[in-house]
This record gives sequence, C-alpha cells and structure tokens, in this order.
Amino acid sequence: MISSYPVQFDVDFPERPLNRLTTAVRLLVAIPIVVVLTMLSGETFGDSDHRSTNELVIGGAAVFVPLVLMLVFRQKYPRWWFDWNLNLMRFSNRVTAYLALLDDRYPSTDEEQSVHLDFPYPDARQMNRWLPLVKWFLAIPHYFVLFFLGVGALGAVVLAWFAILFTGTYPRSLFDYVVGVIRWINRVNGYAFTLITDQYPPFSLR
Repeated sequence: MISSYPVQFDVDFPERPLNRLTTAVRLLVAIPIVVVLTMLSGETFGDSDHRSTNELVIGGAAVFVPLVLMLVFRQKYPRWWFDWNLNLMRFSNRVTAYLALLDDRYPSTDEEQSVHLDFPYPDARQMNRWLPLVKWFLAIPHYFVLFFLGVGALGAVVLAWFAILFTGTYPRSLFDYVVGVIRWINRVNGYAFTLITDQYPPFSLR
C-alpha cells in the first residue's frame, strides 16, 4: 500500500517483454529528450570565453525564488505556476523512468504513458507562510538518505539492464525499489522546492 502523502507517484510494471535493443543503447537514444528536459528545467548557458556573465535561465529554476516570495508576502500560489511545476515534474519523471529502464516507450512531452505523478493544488492561505524560506533546509536529512538510496538505485538499474538484455524482463524487486526511490525524491521535491504541501515527507519508499 502506497502512503497517503499528497505527492503520489507510481509506474506501471511492464507485463510485456521490454525492447532489448533500445535498452542496450538507452543512454544514446535518450540524448535528444534529455537535452529538451535540461533546457526546460533551468540549465544555464554562458559565454565560453568567460568574459561575460550573461546567462540564459529557462523554465523551473526561473520561477522558484519568485514563488517563495509570492507565498511569503502574498500567500498566493498562482495556478499557472502550479500547472507549470506539475507538468514539468511529470515530464521529468517520464524521462527519468525511461533512463531507469522502467519503460521502453520514448518519453512523451504531454501524454502520461505508464508514469503517474499527481499532487493537489494547494490552498496557500492554509499553509505556513514562512516555511517556504526554510523547507529546503529542513529537508537536509532526506538528502543524505537519498544519496545512499540513489547509489543503490543506480546499481539496481545496472543489474536490470543485464536482466532485460538476457530475459526481456525487469526483475520486480528491482523495479519496485527504483520506483520507490523516485517516489521519495518526488515527495522531497514537492515539499522543499515545488512547495505544494507543509506535510513533511515520510522516510519511506512506499
């Protein structure tokens, strides 16, 4: 049973054989969609000669600080900000699931596919207006735990890569573990950076 935490995440387990060819070259074929995601999520670009500090900031990173200020001083979470964050996170998770071999369908920019992420639109006036200033700090214990869980997830993906190449199947125990780690990351992001809840994330994969 998955927790009732406001940030809900799951991936459908593939009942069919996974594509061994695209699995073998996954990092290569994923490059175009990773470039798109990188640009949308706030990558910075600077002059190569380092003589200029001009940078282009696109997407999610450009709206985090203004969102904090909006919540603190106006107690408002604009709907377009929420929709942007939710859809960017959904897209990001589809790309992550593809890289983690959880799905062999190329990530869609708009369709849900087998990756499900949802969280409710928050009532900013019912939330603590000062918490957005410190949520990133309060989440530090999660960062430490997720570092080690992430290393384990990387190892699980490597093992799954070999398993898919030989059998066409993602071992269910490895699948559930990797999905659990991504679920945990989404909860921390929802709390500390997307700021959609004041409820502290559980230390749980489920």
